[in-house]
Amino acid sequence: MSSESAQPDPVDTTSPDGTDDDTGTFADLGLRAELLDALSTLGYEEPTAIQREAIPPLLAGRDLLGQAATGTGKTAAFALPLLQRMPADRRSGEPNALILVPTRELAVQVSEAIHRYGRDLGVRVLPIYGGQPIARQLRVLDSGVDVVVATPGRALDHISRGTLRLGSLATVVLDEADEMLDMGFAEDIEAILQHVPEERQTVLFSATMPSRIDGMARQHLRDPARIEIGRQPAPSGTAPLVRQTAYVVARSHKAAALGRVLDVEAPTAAIVFCRSREEVDRLTETMNGRGYRAEALHGGMTQEQRDRVMGRLRAGTADLLVATDVAARGLDIEQLTHVVNYDVPSAPESYVHRIGRVGRAGRQGIAITLAEPREHRMLKTIERTTGQRISIDKIPTVADLRTRRLEMTRAALHESLLEDDLEPFRVIVETLTDEFDVMEVALAAVRLAHESTGGTVDEEDIPQVAFRGDRDGRPRRDGGRDGGRDERRTGAGRSRPGDMACLFIGVGRRAGIRPQDLVGAITGETRVSGREIGSIEIADRFSLVEVPRSAADEVIARLRQSTIKGRKTTVRRDREGDRE
Repeated sequence: MSSESAQPDPVDTTSPDGTDDDTGTFADLGLRAELLDALSTLGYEEPTAIQREAIPPLLAGRDLLGQAATGTGKTAAFALPLLQRMPADRRSGEPNALILVPTRELAVQVSEAIHRYGRDLGVRVLPIYGGQPIARQLRVLDSGVDVVVATPGRALDHISRGTLRLGSLATVVLDEADEMLDMGFAEDIEAILQHVPEERQTVLFSATMPSRIDGMARQHLRDPARIEIGRQPAPSGTAPLVRQTAYVVARSHKAAALGRVLDVEAPTAAIVFCRSREEVDRLTETMNGRGYRAEALHGGMTQEQRDRVMGRLRAGTADLLVATDVAARGLDIEQLTHVVNYDVPSAPESYVHRIGRVGRAGRQGIAITLAEPREHRMLKTIERTTGQRISIDKIPTVADLRTRRLEMTRAALHESLLEDDLEPFRVIVETLTDEFDVMEVALAAVRLAHESTGGTVDEEDIPQVAFRGDRDGRPRRDGGRDGGRDERRTGAGRSRPGDMACLFIGVGRRAGIRPQDLVGAITGETRVSGREIGSIEIADRFSLVEVPRSAADEVIARLRQSTIKGRKTTVRRDREGDRE
C-alpha cells in the first residue's frame, strides 16, 4: 500500500496555516457507506489536512492543483472521490479513471490502496508498468478495468497498441508530477493527454511547483481548486518524530564513517541514499564487505531484481538498502527506522522526500546526513526550507563503538536471564566452578557471547573534521569565507598578483552562482584554502577566479570532474578575447 494510504501521521493533521484542525470525520465529508466501512477497517479515524481540503471539491467534480509533501495522505485524497464518483453501470470495460505515477513501485502501491478502499464497490484496478510481463496486462485490459494506475511510458505503449482505450475516462490524476517531469516524461504525458476526453476531471499533485508544473496546470486544468499542504512542525512541547543529525566527514572516510554510525545506531532497517547508480553499487559492495546485509536499488536493475531486493528487505534477510532517489520513490517499508543521506541533497525538496520515509504513523525515525566540510551552506539552506534544526554530531570513536557493543551484549544477556530457560546449562557452570572462580566463568561466557555477536571493533580512527572556516567546531557567521560583493571578492594576505592565475568558469549570475559557491567548490575539491583565493568576478554567463598559479592546473582538473551547484561546467585559464 502506498505511503499515503497508511494510517494518517499525527504530525500531518494540521491546517495549511499550521494550526491544529482535527475537527471533522470522513463521514462529514459526504463519503458513501462502503468507503467509510473500508476506512474504518483500515484503521483510519479522521482525515488528514489534505484530505479535508481536497475531497469536497473533487466530489463536486472540480479540477484540483495540489502541492503536498510525501506522507500527507494524498493518495486517499484523490482516490476516495474517484471511487465515490464511479458510475454503477460500468459494462463498457473501458477505464473510468487513469492515474499516472513516476515509478513502478508507486504504481503498485497506489493500485493496492485503491483496491482496499474500493473492495466493497467491486472496483477493478490494474497497475501497468515496464518490467512486468505485458501478456497479463493485455489480458486484464481486454476483460475490463475501472481504474488504471500506470507509468507514462507503459501507458503510452498500450495506447499505441490500441489496448488502452481512454474514451470513457472521467478522471485523470497526475501524481508526483514534478518527479515525472524530472524523469523525462513530459512528452509522454502530453501525448497521453491528447487521447483523453476534453470533458473530464483533472487532478495534479506535486511536491514542488516549478514553472513547468504551473504551465502544465494552466494548459490542462480548468479553474482548479488550489491546495497547498506541507509537513508542519510538531506542536510546541512535542518531540519531532524524526531526529535529524549530520556528521562532518572527509569524502575519503565516508564509507568507514557510515559503517561506524550504523554500528552505533543499530537500525532495524535503513535506506542509504546516493546520487548515482555507480555510487550505489560501489557502496553496497563496501558495506557487504563490512558485514552488513546490504542490497542495491537503482534504475539500472530489472523489475525482477527490484522485486527480489524488496522481498529480502521486508522479510528481514537484508537490513540495509542502498538506493538512488528515483529508484526508491514511493517505497513505504514498515520496519524502516533510519534514512541516511550519503551526500547532502542538492535540493531541499529531495531532503524532505527522503526523511519523509521514516517517522510515519507515529513511528520514531532517525535521519542522518554525512556532510563534507564544504557542504555547510547546503545544510543551512535545508534548515531554512524545512524550519527544523539539524544537529551536528561528532563521528563515533573506536571507544564509543566498543562501549555501544558492550551495552548491546549486556542487554542481550539481561533479556536471556529474564526470558530464556537456562537450566540445561547449569551442569556446565557447576563443573567449571569446581576449577575456576564463578566470576571468571561468567567473564569467559560474556566474552564468548560478545564476540559471537560481532563484538570485534575496527581500530581505524576516523579524523574529526569541521566545516570549512570552522576552527572551534561551530560554523562562523559568514560561513568561513572572506566577505565581498556578489560581483567581486577581494581579500588580504594572499599571494602577489604575479603569482596568481585567472580561471574562466562557465557559469555565472544567471545560474545563481555566488562567490561562496566558487570558493566552496575550489576549497572542497583541492588543497587550496579560502585565504589563497584572489578576486572573484561574477558576470551573467561566466565567472573569473584568481587562484595561486602553482595550483591552477589542479583546480582546473578537479573542477572539471565535479559540479558547481549541481552543474557540470567549462573550466580553463582565462582568455579574455573569447569570453562568452
